[in-house]
Amino acid sequence: MRTYKIYMLAMSFVVFAGCKKDFLDVEDLTSVTEQNFYKTPNDGFSALVGCYDGLQRAGNSSSFIALIGETLSDNAFGGTGNADGFSFQMIDEFDKQRSPADVSFYSNNWNTGYAAIYRCNMLISKIGQIEWGSNTALKSQYEAEARFLRAYLYFDLVRLFGNIPLITEPTTENVPQANSEEVYKLIASDLEFAAANLPAVTYAAQPAADRGRVTKWAAESLIGRVFLYYTGYYAKPDLAGVTTKAEALTYLEDVISNSGHSLVPDFANLWPVSGDNYAGENNIETVFAIKYTYLSDYNGNLDGNHWMVMNGMRGVNFFPYGAGWGANTVNPKLWNAYAANDSRKAASIVSLAGESIPFGTKERADQREYTGYTNKKYTPLSNPDNSSTTVGKGEGSFLISQYQDYVSIRYADVLLMAAELESPKAQQYFDEVRQRAYKSNYAAQAVSKANILNERRFEFAGEGIRYWDLLRQGVSIAASTIAENNYPVLNGGIAATKTILASKINETKGLQQIPDAQIKLSNGVLKQNIGW
Repeated sequence: MRTYKIYMLAMSFVVFAGCKKDFLDVEDLTSVTEQNFYKTPNDGFSALVGCYDGLQRAGNSSSFIALIGETLSDNAFGGTGNADGFSFQMIDEFDKQRSPADVSFYSNNWNTGYAAIYRCNMLISKIGQIEWGSNTALKSQYEAEARFLRAYLYFDLVRLFGNIPLITEPTTENVPQANSEEVYKLIASDLEFAAANLPAVTYAAQPAADRGRVTKWAAESLIGRVFLYYTGYYAKPDLAGVTTKAEALTYLEDVISNSGHSLVPDFANLWPVSGDNYAGENNIETVFAIKYTYLSDYNGNLDGNHWMVMNGMRGVNFFPYGAGWGANTVNPKLWNAYAANDSRKAASIVSLAGESIPFGTKERADQREYTGYTNKKYTPLSNPDNSSTTVGKGEGSFLISQYQDYVSIRYADVLLMAAELESPKAQQYFDEVRQRAYKSNYAAQAVSKANILNERRFEFAGEGIRYWDLLRQGVSIAASTIAENNYPVLNGGIAATKTILASKINETKGLQQIPDAQIKLSNGVLKQNIGW
C-alpha cells in the first residue's frame, strides 16, 4: 500500500514466525515473534497494515475476482492470445475439458485469500493483549478494520467456491468445509461490528496517510451487497439470521443521508482514461477501493495492479490505450444493449473500429475471440508517443507496474442497492444514477427490480459486478443469460464461433473449481465442487 511501506518487512515476521523459547522459557528479545509482539498500539497498527497488505496481495493476480467476474458473465468472452492456453475459455464456458490441466487455476485466490484471513485472525485474536491504556476507541477501530477485511476476503471466497473452510483463529490445522450459511454469519457479524466502530469519514476526506483504510460507510455499503447476494443466491429472507432486509436498507440509507458521498458529475471522469478530466482515485464517489502502486518489482514486492494488463488490447499501444494480453473481449451484445445517448457506453467500452484503432491483420492473428470491443475502465494506458504510462515508474514494465486502484464500491452502487431494497426514495435514487448517464437526454423510467438490475449492468460494466448480479437472480436465470450458441468471433483472424452451454452453468451452480492442489494437500478433507 502506498503509505504503509515501512511495515511490510515486520509483518512477514509477525505473521509467520513461531514462538521461540529456550530451555528457561524466557522471552525472545532478539526477533519479532508472537511472544514479544502485540504489546503496544504501534504493534497493533503494524499488524493492521499487514492485513491491508494481505488484501492487496489477494487482489493482484490474473484470477482476481474483479477480472474473472467479467469473464464469467455475459459481458465478455475469455479472449487472450490465439496461441495461449485455454484457461480463460475453461472458466468462461464452465467446462473443465477446455483446459484439463488447469486444475488449480484459482490457487492464487485461495492461497492469498486465506493468507490474508490468517493475518486478520491473528490481529483479532491478539488485540486484547495490547496495552491500549485509555485508548479503547483505537482498539475498537483496529479490530473493526481487521474484521471488515476478513469479511471482505471471505465474501470473495464464498462466492467463488461455495462451501469453504471457516477459520476464525490463526491455525494451520486441516479444516473441513463449512456450510456456507456459517460463513455468511461471520461475514454479517464482522460487518455489523465494523459499521459500529469504524470512523464516519468519507474516503475522499481521509488524511493522505490514511487513504485506503475502510470507513463506517464502506462497512454499511458492503452489508447491502452481501445481503442482496446471499438472499438472492440462496433464496433466503435475511442474511444468515443476522441482518434483516429492513436493517440492510437502514445501513444503506445512512450512507446516502449522512456520509457525504455523492456522484461524480460526469461518468466518464471516474476513469483514468479521461485524462485531465479524471476525478482522481480518491474522488467523492469512491466508498472503498483496493489501493495499488507502481512499486512492484521482481524481488517479491507485489504492490502493483497485476491483473489489469489482462484487459489490454493484444499487442497494441495506441494512445490513450496501452497493450495487454487481450482477455475479456467485450461481447457486442453489451455494446448494442446501451442506448445511443447513454454516456456510459463510450466511457465503459472501447470500440476499436469506432475509435479508428489500427488493430489490423497482424494483431488479429494474435487475438482469440476478437469482437472489436474491449474494456475501457480497467485497461493499461499509453502516452501520446504510444509508450506505456508505466515508463519511468518503478520497474517501468507494463506487466507489473500498472497502478490503477480497483474501486470496489461506488456511491452509485449504494443508490441502486437502496432502490432495490425498496426504499421509499427508490425512484429518486434510481433517477439520480440515470440522470447522470443521460444528461440532457434523460427520460424518466419507472423504478422496478428488473429495471434496476438492467441499469446495474450498464452502470457497472467492466467492474466485475455483473456475474454476481446474475447469480443472485437464480442460477438458471444466470445460465440462460450467459449461454451462447455459435456466436461469431475471430480466432487468429479467422471466422469462428463461441458456444457457452447453460447446462454447464446449471451443473456447477455457478461455483468455481476448488484448486486441486488444495484438495491434495488436505488429503481429501476438501471436496471438489460438483461439475468440476
